[in-house]
Amino acid sequence: MSKNKKENTGTTSSTLEMTQARLDAAKDLVRIKQSKGIKDAKLSIYEVLEEEIMKLDIPDKEKAARLSRLLKVRNKKVNIMLVGSTGVGKSSTINALFNTDVATVGVGVDPETSLIEKYKLDNLIIWDTPGLGDGVVSDERIKRLILGKLNEMDENGDPLIDLVLVILDASSKDLGTSYDLINNLLIPALGENAEKCILLALNQADVAMKGKHWLEEENMPDETLKEFLGRKADSVQKRIYEATDLSIRPIYYCAGYKEANGEQHKPYNLTKLLYYIVKSVPMEKRIALADNINEEEDNWLFDDREEDYKENTKYSFGETVYLHLVNGLFDGSDIGESILGIPGRIIGATVGATFGVVKGVLAALFD
Repeated sequence: MSKNKKENTGTTSSTLEMTQARLDAAKDLVRIKQSKGIKDAKLSIYEVLEEEIMKLDIPDKEKAARLSRLLKVRNKKVNIMLVGSTGVGKSSTINALFNTDVATVGVGVDPETSLIEKYKLDNLIIWDTPGLGDGVVSDERIKRLILGKLNEMDENGDPLIDLVLVILDASSKDLGTSYDLINNLLIPALGENAEKCILLALNQADVAMKGKHWLEEENMPDETLKEFLGRKADSVQKRIYEATDLSIRPIYYCAGYKEANGEQHKPYNLTKLLYYIVKSVPMEKRIALADNINEEEDNWLFDDREEDYKENTKYSFGETVYLHLVNGLFDGSDIGESILGIPGRIIGATVGATFGVVKGVLAALFD
């Protein structure tokens, strides 16, 4: 055996041994947590994919190659910036979408945050900006902070921020502050990437007509309110297009909230918002979102049913697995068919190589 071949064999063996040792340690940690009553203690999606690759009946060299591809994906971080006026529900939206209460939901008069706050959820990083609309001096300071963050580069020299989620108030007639931010700061700063890096979301859809025409039992708008929200989205899209020549249509939703008396209002159209967030994030980074989706089942029950957003979201994650991990080489083999049984927790997918596209989808999400 040649020296190079021996070295390659040694490297492959070392990669597999280290992977197995890391998996064993991760499983032990999960068992310890579960023994202490921590019910949601689970392997991460990266660990589950490592485990599935290790179980494949393929040469060790190919296993090592796929583990190497997984490591590259695992090292990628998603950076999402939230912007919007005070009181639009940025914190509520973060808490509804992702699997942690990352911010205090503001209920007072003053902004909750004075500087851009960074919330790190594994490989998902959320930058929560202070609310706009509390005075000219304050707004100018916040805009400078936003612009500075948009101009930051990551360690590879690429823009740090992958997606700017602009939260608008569906019940407000005055969106001038938001239009100014979008048209005169975000779009010029993002340049040619603006259309794919900006996502607009109209929150508080349930109170858009002062609470009228919201079907409480069904947790959805009636036809009158749907038409109103559709016109609102049309108006926002038109105003931005007239100023910038970019066509960005907002999604309307309700992040859900709790009344002072403890009554909980469930989210609406959060599945749609999540799908568009996943779709807007660079494909090779999407898995970072999969491990952090909120596991509250009620959050994903109600949407406008215009599309099957749950299946679309699964497919979007499956694209990442297929194109960036499998590389079209599994020929329909299973990368795990089971699921840990909780929404937002993906542990596998069935993928195929027909015409170079995903043949299957992740085994379960939201189910």
